[in-house]
Amino acid sequence: MGPMKRIDLDDLPPKIAALLAEVEAGEEVILVKNGVVMGRLTGAEAPKAPPEPDTDVDLEARAKEIFEQFRSSIEDEF
Repeated sequence: MGPMKRIDLDDLPPKIAALLAEVEAGEEVILVKNGVVMGRLTGAEAPKAPPEPDTDVDLEARAKEIFEQFRSSIEDEF
């Protein structure tokens, strides 16, 4: 695959931005100039957001670590 070009929808007129934003996966948009097809754009699946980390496990492990440090420091004092 060659270099990729980027079009920011915020830079386009609203009607064109809406048309491009509504393209579904596999649907084609034909680019026409003076009646001649100049190119085609094919819609793709939007990338899925990565799953959020399980913060409950991380928080529980961190709480245990802090508690152990606290307990250790108390035992050192007495």
